This record gives sequence, C-alpha cells and structure tokens, in this order.
Amino acid sequence: MGDLGAETSPNTRRTRFITGAGSGIGAAVAAMLYARGDDLWLLAHSEERAHELWQRFPQAEILVADLANPLALEMTLLSTVLPTLLDCLLHIAAVIDFSLAAELAAGQIWEQINVNMIAPMILTRALLPALRRARGLVLIANSTAALSPDAAGRSAYVASKSGVRGFAEVLRQEESSHGVRVTTVFPGRTDTPMQERVHEQEKRVYDAARLMRPDTVARSILHVVDLPADATIHDLTIRPTPDHEPAEPPCSGTCRAGLTHAPLSRHLPCLLGVSAGCGLGDLASEGSG
Repeated sequence: MGDLGAETSPNTRRTRFITGAGSGIGAAVAAMLYARGDDLWLLAHSEERAHELWQRFPQAEILVADLANPLALEMTLLSTVLPTLLDCLLHIAAVIDFSLAAELAAGQIWEQINVNMIAPMILTRALLPALRRARGLVLIANSTAALSPDAAGRSAYVASKSGVRGFAEVLRQEESSHGVRVTTVFPGRTDTPMQERVHEQEKRVYDAARLMRPDTVARSILHVVDLPADATIHDLTIRPTPDHEPAEPPCSGTCRAGLTHAPLSRHLPCLLGVSAGCGLGDLASEGSG
C-alpha cells in the first residue's frame, strides 16, 4: 500500500471497517467511502440487514455479529480471518433505550453498555494489529448527550457513551507510539427515519429543517478520515445550527436505530440470532443536541 501514513488521494485504495452502516450516518459514510473505491468491511446485525448491505455494497466484506452479546462477538472475531492492514475503524453503531433511572431494567442497562461501550472495545482490540501496521485511525461516533447535563431519561445511554469516551482517551495515549490515531465525534440530532420516531415518542412536531442531514455529518467524519498523517483531531462536536437545535425533554420507552442486522456473509462466517440495535445515524449519534 506504499506510504501508509500518506494523505488519502483519489487513486489510493484504503481499507475501512464500519459498524452501523445499515442506516443514517453510518450508511452515508459507507456510501461515500464505497463510491470512491475504498475497500469496506461491514458489520451486520441481522440476515435482513446483511442482505440489504450486500445489495448496496456488493464488493464489501460483510461480517455478521451481535454487538449486544460480547462473548458471541469475540467468538465471531476469533473464527474470522480479519484484515491484516486496516486504515480506519469506524464505530458508528449504537443503541439507545429511553427510561428514567428509577424505571431502568437490567436488560436495558446491559444492552446499551454492551453495544455502545464493550463492543467497540472488543472490536478495537481485535483489529489493533492491523491498525498498527497501517498506522490507522480509530473513530468513535459518540453523542452530544455525553457532553450535556440535559439528558434526563437517558442515564444508561449517557453512562455507556461516557464510558466509551474514556476508552478513546486512554486508547489514544496507549497507541500514539504505534502511530494509531483516535478521534471521537459528537454529532447532535440528525434527520433520519428513527429521529422521526423519537419525536413521535416525545410527542413533538418533527421539523427536519431544524436537524442536520446524515450526509453533513458523514462529510465531517470523512474530513477526519482523510486528515494527513501529520495532524490529528482528538474530538469533534457537530451540532445543528444553534437557532434550530431542539431541546430534549425526559421520556420513557425504547428507541432503536439500525445497527446492521444480518447473517448473510459473502466471505465470512455468520453468527445468527440477534437482538435489537441501532446505527448512530438513526438515533444514537443524532439523538441529543
């Protein structure tokens, strides 16, 4: 691959591993990278979603795993021939479950912790050898909910996002000597079908003009991905224009976005039996202004 630390050019093929490519921001990022010829590894979460991904990205490698099940995820990674060189690992999948702290069920807590925090840690560990060889980038799509004290009704979600934020900060310190860069992106509310459902739950009028478009956030992420090797962005916060950003009242109930559901693996072993998940582009990354 030549100079692995060189700036990306139109003629340079790079390898990217993406979670949450099924919808929203993750889908927009995957589409942009695929369109320019990058080699994609996509993690899917159900047969149906994997089939959709295969139709949209027929040249991509599709790995099926349940991010909500850490042990099963580890077994899938151990039984899979992973890329030996990886330029970028993009953690965009997530799940959110709205509930007041006094009403949280153990299952709600564990699912959000597993998908939003533990799964990125397990995936990163498994792919670090390839990232080190390529002097690559780990990008974690977090949420502005982790930055704002106004997040009532989302205690487990904020806890999981705060935890993965801490992981990113320590990972940056540990891996800098290996040339691996680490960036956390904090998107605010983004216009997706899932955000429409969230507004319905909040009993609020949905106004897409007040939200960011997935492509807008995706372009910001690609700016980080394509940054020359002589610079790094530690944290990037993206919000809708201030005059248009809505507040978020407390709510109770479950909201999920498109993690990639799927057991159709073109070249890789599948792991069947999946739980609900979400791609940040649908809610988790857009879900807090």
